[in-house]
Amino acid sequence: MLRAPLAPACLLAALLCAGIRAARVNKHKPWIETTYHGIVTENDNTVLLDPPLIALDKDAPLRFAESFEVTVTKEGEICGFKIHGQNVPFEAVVVDKSTGEGMIRSKEKLDCELQKDYTFTIQAYDCGKGPDGANAKKSHKATVHIQVNDVNEYAPVFKEKSYKATVIEGKRYDSILRVEAVDADCSPQFSQICSYEIVTPDVPFAIDKDGYIKNTEKLNYGKEHQYKLTVTAYDCGKKRAAEDVLVKISIKPTCKPGWQGWSKRMEYEPGTGSLALFPNIHLETCDEPVTSVQATVELETNHIGKGCDRDTYSEKSLHRLCGASSGTAELLPPPSNTANWTVGLPTDNGHDSDQVFEFNGTQAVKVPDSVVTVNMKEPFVISVWMRHGLGSREKETILCNSDKTDMNRHHYSLYVHNCRLVFLFRQDPSEGQSYKPAEFHWKLNQVCDKEWHHYVLNVELPAVTLYADGVSFDPFPVTEDYPLHPSRIESQLVVGACWQEYTENGNDTEKATEIPPAGGEHRMAQFFRGNLAGLMIRSGKLENKKVIDCLYTCKEGLDLQMAEGASKSLKIQMNPSQSVLTLEGDDIDQFEKAMQHISYLNSRQFPTPGIRRIKITSAVKCSSEEACMAIPFVDGYVMVLQPEEPKISLSGINHFARSASEFESPEGVSLFPELRIISTITREVEPEGDGDEDPTVQESLVSEEIMHNLDTCEVTVVGEELNQEQESLEVDLVRLQQKGMEISSSNLGVIITGVDTMASYEEVLHLIHYRNWHATALFDRKFRLVCSELNGRYVSNEFKVEVNVIHTANPVDHASHIAAQPQFVQPVHHSFVDLSGHNLANPHPGFSVVPSTATVVIVVCVSFLVFMIILGVFRIRAAHQRTMRDQDSGKENEMDWDDSALTITVNPMETYEDQHSSEEEEEEEEEESEEGEEEDDITSAESESSEEEEGEHEEDQQNVSRHQQLEWDDSTLTY
Repeated sequence: MLRAPLAPACLLAALLCAGIRAARVNKHKPWIETTYHGIVTENDNTVLLDPPLIALDKDAPLRFAESFEVTVTKEGEICGFKIHGQNVPFEAVVVDKSTGEGMIRSKEKLDCELQKDYTFTIQAYDCGKGPDGANAKKSHKATVHIQVNDVNEYAPVFKEKSYKATVIEGKRYDSILRVEAVDADCSPQFSQICSYEIVTPDVPFAIDKDGYIKNTEKLNYGKEHQYKLTVTAYDCGKKRAAEDVLVKISIKPTCKPGWQGWSKRMEYEPGTGSLALFPNIHLETCDEPVTSVQATVELETNHIGKGCDRDTYSEKSLHRLCGASSGTAELLPPPSNTANWTVGLPTDNGHDSDQVFEFNGTQAVKVPDSVVTVNMKEPFVISVWMRHGLGSREKETILCNSDKTDMNRHHYSLYVHNCRLVFLFRQDPSEGQSYKPAEFHWKLNQVCDKEWHHYVLNVELPAVTLYADGVSFDPFPVTEDYPLHPSRIESQLVVGACWQEYTENGNDTEKATEIPPAGGEHRMAQFFRGNLAGLMIRSGKLENKKVIDCLYTCKEGLDLQMAEGASKSLKIQMNPSQSVLTLEGDDIDQFEKAMQHISYLNSRQFPTPGIRRIKITSAVKCSSEEACMAIPFVDGYVMVLQPEEPKISLSGINHFARSASEFESPEGVSLFPELRIISTITREVEPEGDGDEDPTVQESLVSEEIMHNLDTCEVTVVGEELNQEQESLEVDLVRLQQKGMEISSSNLGVIITGVDTMASYEEVLHLIHYRNWHATALFDRKFRLVCSELNGRYVSNEFKVEVNVIHTANPVDHASHIAAQPQFVQPVHHSFVDLSGHNLANPHPGFSVVPSTATVVIVVCVSFLVFMIILGVFRIRAAHQRTMRDQDSGKENEMDWDDSALTITVNPMETYEDQHSSEEEEEEEEEESEEGEEEDDITSAESESSEEEEGEHEEDQQNVSRHQQLEWDDSTLTY
């Protein structure tokens, strides 16, 4: 019963065994898909494939047979995958041989930014047959596409380090500028910039996702000139930029045409040459089609001196410097000892030593008769600086020559009437009784514009020419009149009014003012109201144009220096005073370059400090040939700094003595034989290195010698005035005239005037001699010397000189045996001046020099020593006499027993001679001690010791006299 069911099972087992044997034969190739797509992330190495990598082989056993206990051979297994391609950073591995499952992974780290995808082929192969895997079969090649997925590893970076933009105020912009950032990531998700952000808070700007910045409100230049914004960026992965970027937005004011790039204040340091006024100026035209430009630059100097900066020498010196003829009379000189008629006039002291006189309608001055001698038949010149405003309808007289007494005739006068300058000249009676040109009128705006102007009248009848600021004008109208009738009445020259007879009519007497104590029935009338300076008159020769221009030309002005050919396209005009410069051209660039080369120049060595205003007025034309825009004027100023003031020093021998005969000689005595004039300025020198590092380092002052001119030196006597009958100050007039200098003298001294070098003044002052033809009664004389520059602007020190007169005396015979000491000076008790710091070398052989302090001290010491020696000898002699007397008295005592037989007789004359001899010696000693004490050089201690010794000497004398007296009394005794 059991054998029947076992039969089918054996049969099945036999069939399976037969199939296994058949399966062990490797008949089939592995099979895989034809295409694979994979994805791998940068930070991972496993590739996700679609479809999965699985290789199939038909040689593999059936799945339903797996439950049987059979021996499965390796012919159906997958042993590996092979990748084909160059430089493929991937490998394929088998996960399960029996199922044919595999995977692809990267062999190295992947970088999406370097390569985003890869393509290669892959094959699967089975394990083959037998233990050694022989006869292994390969599948077909499948294509694999792998994409590398990005990781957000990079932050956005801006393309520019900073951004700038300029906008005009008052406008709202849709876009001012764009900022742009980039991301180095490879994927669109992480490489794209998704947003921008303005980090700076509270600013009137916004930015969109594309990086465009715009303003959210109208901008105001007055509120803010420039905004600084900080902007950042984000990529789509929300990663912020590594560094934010700076955005500068400048606000430009609403375009206004005009000059830009100029400074309102410019500083000018004296002695530095020219100063460029507008080195960076340019014209803003707001893109208008400009065809031509015209600009006028004005330098305003009306408040400086007489209209501008000029040399402030006296008017006479300026005429001489400009080459005018000699013989010019100055009618308004600075007040001095020799010209004192202007001392009562008020002056304008604020114009840097310019001698400006103010006339307010009540003041006038009479010019002395000796000052002006005008020959009416010869040509003559009148020149004056005048500043005059709008006056009344009355005549205002500048200069008037009229009858001094009895009559009221005007010989010649210069006056202002209704803004006209009028010159009246009544010709000489010898010209005959016929009408002659007598009154010349000039209608000029300059007369009443309240500015300084220079007027020169060249009078050569019948022609009279007026030069106003160097420009000539002919008179209109010219009226005629009869010449004056003959008379012997003297004339009076007055400045600021007219001297005339008092009458009841009209404008001549409304303002008439009596000036006591002059004139009787004559009064001053037709007073001038304004300022006058430099009123001069000269007879005999007319002034030429060159001299007139020199007198008027300013020492400061505008200057334009350009390279040759650079100004060909420009029209340049300059007024004579160089205070107004006009430019015109059609090339804007050349025009701007010309404006940049305009400079200010002051040629004075010591210019007047202060402000000079600069003004530019401009006009432009466009293509329509009309003014297309208005250019605002430019208003600035030049600040002329204070020049370093020179210190004028006078030095030399200031104390000496000469014999009386030299003072009485025709040559006299030179007062300043070794005078030296130098001028120095003190400069601040900054220390080397950086002074900020060491605060203890201070600036040092260095004195530097400079050269400049002098215009006045005044020698005045100190003490009593000069007695013209017995003394005088003399100078070589020929040498003085050769140098173009003038001298004026009085009983107070002499004044030398004229612009010349310091060396020339030294030479002239060496020639000044003092004479006194009655020097027997003169013991000393003192003088003072002061020099100045620029009409008293810079004054030297006072150099004082004392000269002593040496009177010769007969030698005195001395009775004593002591030699008399030589005398250096006449023993007149004057205090000596310490000359230890001066050179006492005698420039004239044979002249005696006052002994110095050292010499006086030596004489006193020698005298004192001799006195002590004499005193010692005298005391020794007195002591010896006492000793002898004592011995004699001792002998007398021993011989008392013989006294009864002796009679002692004393000769009184011997005592008197000894006493008289000692008194003469004492007198000689006292004379020598007084000679030493004459200079008060003996100290108090020495004086006291001398008195003590003298006291002892007197006591000794008294004792001796007492002893002698006792001896005299003894003579009456009988022994």
